[in-house]
Amino acid sequence: MTDIALALGGGGIKGIAHIGVLRVLEQAGFNIKAVAGTSAGGLMGSIYAYGKTSDEIENIVLNLDQSRLFVRTKEDGPSILGLGGIVQTLSEQLGDATFSDLKIPFACTAVDTITMKEYILDQGRVADAVLATIAVPGVFSPREVNGTILVDGGILDPVPVALARWLAPSLPVIAVCLSPAPEGWAHSPELSVPVNNPFAQPIISQITKTRVAKAFTTYVRSMDITSHMLAELRLEIDRPDVIIRPNVSRFGILDTVDPKVLIAEGEASATAALKDIQKSLGWTNQVTRRFRKVQQPGVKIGRFETGD
Repeated sequence: MTDIALALGGGGIKGIAHIGVLRVLEQAGFNIKAVAGTSAGGLMGSIYAYGKTSDEIENIVLNLDQSRLFVRTKEDGPSILGLGGIVQTLSEQLGDATFSDLKIPFACTAVDTITMKEYILDQGRVADAVLATIAVPGVFSPREVNGTILVDGGILDPVPVALARWLAPSLPVIAVCLSPAPEGWAHSPELSVPVNNPFAQPIISQITKTRVAKAFTTYVRSMDITSHMLAELRLEIDRPDVIIRPNVSRFGILDTVDPKVLIAEGEASATAALKDIQKSLGWTNQVTRRFRKVQQPGVKIGRFETGD
């Protein structure tokens, strides 16, 4: 048996590394039977679940105008940046596809800022779910869904292992974590806002000259530490069968990047993990999974609609 499930973690632009992981798994002959994604992992996972190969997703990314990814539109609410370029890409690649149209079972996570609960998004229009899971608080606009205000799922679940296990209880869960191991935390870059964004540039140019900017940097750095620690705690609790950790800690979540470099890091990390993945398919691990109790890891929304 070569069937596996994937839990693709968040990390902004670093999510491009997921393409390299997917390619290596494809080439090694593994059958990806379910995909769970948070934030950038939800974005990449949705397109893959729709039926695109890793090569096709790479071609999409290589043809993106990175300077237009985070432009604001009239539909954007209070936020530093918009998602104009990403909305356009989702429209081109997924259109009005619903979860029932996907070739592979897929779900992503988001967090309700009012009830403080984690939501499972696995019904309705896929693009709407993706826009909720990537809504980094303050940076991008929250998404209103059936009266709930949803933001980035990484707030509570940076790498959705439990969700992947819920989708495919009998399969090994391979987690792809885009945050560094604890020994690398001190070298994580600070959050940088794309100054080539014509809408954000006037605001950023003023903010960066004030004491508020220094305070904001300290705050963001503190939240980054919290995010890293949460990822490690969730991995320790949820215990994926294998953890793949691409070496992408030198990149910020909003950086302008060379996609090929990130893809290569994904390929290298996945290649190094192939023996561990093969081992996770052994019969002793299969027996353990068969008797493991799997619970629904969040609240489900019955009908998914984007609020006005």
